[in-house]
Order: sequence, then structure tokens, then C-alpha cells
Amino acid sequence: MKRRYGLLRPWAHCPHALFCLIVAAALSVFQPPAWAGTAPVTVGGPFTLTAPDGTTVTDATYRGKWLLVFFGYTSCPDICPTTLYEIDAALEELGPDAARLQPIFITVDPERDTPEVMGKYTGAFDPRIIGLTGSPQQIAAVAREYGAYSARHKTGAGVEDYTVDHSTYIYIMDIQGKFVRGLDSDTPAGRIADTLRKIMAQSDE
Repeated sequence: MKRRYGLLRPWAHCPHALFCLIVAAALSVFQPPAWAGTAPVTVGGPFTLTAPDGTTVTDATYRGKWLLVFFGYTSCPDICPTTLYEIDAALEELGPDAARLQPIFITVDPERDTPEVMGKYTGAFDPRIIGLTGSPQQIAAVAREYGAYSARHKTGAGVEDYTVDHSTYIYIMDIQGKFVRGLDSDTPAGRIADTLRKIMAQSDE
């Protein structure tokens, strides 16, 4: 499938291009985890969102689990389904170690992506992937915490005639909710699984 330039390089459309470029550079290299004794990159933070069953969840809900956080939307034509497929395959490759993880898919299109829509979408890939939505204000807040970028582009006259360009990083967060590393959305499942094994093993030492 073809990948759009604006999705792979989100700073191309970002109104704060220098900031987005810095975030991209920071996410492209390994960041020492919180337990390594050096200051981690400030990515991620508190959030309040809605799970597919309608319950309210926060960042504290997932403490004790390693998180794979990915921003996107259910109408995404290529990047999101491809990335979620690779995450699903990585979970399968990890076997029992996958129980230590919680993959989270956060929508950047809350008007269309209701809790029910998110639940059906992520469930089609793997029931272990949780799709979270919220009010536009809540989504904007969590996007700021993670430095995630998104922008709508109209495709027609209708209210729902639009696509959403968005940054496409997979954020790896440790069991305390601290940022460890970012992966590109086109990272294959095997590399995702290998990276997670190494990071989790290092934390166990």
C-alpha cells in the first residue's frame, strides 16, 4: 500500500515545524528508560479518555503494564490498519510476554470515532488492543502530552468529507507510564517484538 508523504513526515504540515522536527528526532532514537538512572524524554503524561465499553479510563488505569500507544483514526485508509496489523502480529510473536503489554489506539477523530466504533475497529485486529476516544478537548490534551500531530483536510462538501493527516509513531511506555522509545509506524512485527523483549529484559535486571 502506498504511504502518504504527509503521514510519514508530519512536520511537513506542522504549523510549528521546528518543534515537530525535534520531536521526530527524539522519537527516532533509543531513549534511556526511567529505571536507567538518566532523565527520560518528556513524552506522555496524564489523560482521561473513554474505553469501548463507555467507562472512563486514565493513564493510571494501565500502571503495571508496558504500553504501546498509537494515534490514528478508524477511517484511515492505510497507515493505521497496517500498523495495528503489525502490532497484532508482534503480540502473537511475543507469546506469554504479551501479557505484560497493553496496546492502546487513541483516535484523532473523536467526532466519528465513538466508543462503539473504536471497540469494533480494534477488536477486528486483536481484542487485546484497546481503542480510546473522548471529547475533542480530551483528545487535544492527550495529543499535546505525547507531541502527536493531526490536521483535517476536507475532501468534499459534506460534514464528514475529510481525511486526517497525523503523526505515526508508536510510543513505548514503561510500567510507570514513562516514555522509553518511539518506533516508526512501518516497523515490522518482528522488530517490534524484538525491541520489546530487549527493553523488558533490561528492566528486569
